[in-house]
Amino acid sequence: MNKVLRNPVAYLIFVVPALVLYVTFYIVPLFSSLRYSVTSWNGINEPVFNGIDNFLKALQDEKFWIGFKNNVYFVGFSLIIQVPIIIAVGIIISRAKKMLGLYKVSVFLPSVLSTAAVGIIWQFIYQPDAGLLNQLLRATGFADVAKPWLGNPDTAMTAVLVANAWQWTGFYIVLVLAAIFAIPSEVLEAAEIDGAVGFKKAWHITVPLIRSVIVVVMLLSITGAMKALDIVLIMTSGGPFGSSEVMATYMYKQAYSAGEYGYANAIAIIIFVFTSVVTLIFHLFSRRVEEVKY
Repeated sequence: MNKVLRNPVAYLIFVVPALVLYVTFYIVPLFSSLRYSVTSWNGINEPVFNGIDNFLKALQDEKFWIGFKNNVYFVGFSLIIQVPIIIAVGIIISRAKKMLGLYKVSVFLPSVLSTAAVGIIWQFIYQPDAGLLNQLLRATGFADVAKPWLGNPDTAMTAVLVANAWQWTGFYIVLVLAAIFAIPSEVLEAAEIDGAVGFKKAWHITVPLIRSVIVVVMLLSITGAMKALDIVLIMTSGGPFGSSEVMATYMYKQAYSAGEYGYANAIAIIIFVFTSVVTLIFHLFSRRVEEVKY
């Protein structure tokens, strides 16, 4: 094994295929998008260079800023609401004495479904007349609360966020569970002997020991929120009146509905830059917190 590791050919065998895939499906499309972002192009005729006009157009485009605001809303919902639920449910399931496998499968199952299936399921749940949610509200005496959830500009975005969270929360819970089960039992037993039980044990022992996994979950939540596209297209297509539009859906419409491929590529570059900046800031912040902690 040591001879293999000292052989440069071994590194080439393992690294080159992955590098080729990375360059082909990531680097090349990225530079291609950057190239077209500074052109006026309808996808058919020859692209015409127009400098930074597309980026200036995006900065002055009200609909783009609505999508930007909804992406920020998406990130905030993921970090402030979804992540705490993930941690809490993960800790609760980890303490199960029986049917642990059933609980893990139950929470993970929505992640196995395609986004198209999830979107259609939740469309039926939110359906104004026969939908499960409004039926339950009427049956429990809250008929005044029932409304067309996806047809109301005030609730459409929140409704999409709930459906998206339902699909991916289980995946993150499984990651948290794996981290919890990796904690040495001696540490937990010593904490219990010292009187750390219940909430104290979870807050002072479990959460600090799985902090690195929590950071990964938060980073995945941020990037997932920034590239959200399919769930919005399926459930609302950005409506009503653009209230649930996100940057990716607006980019999609500019390319395939309006034929503004150059402008759409400019929006894609903005999404890439903004996501990179947000994740970098979060990474630096988490490292700073870790340094202060220790």
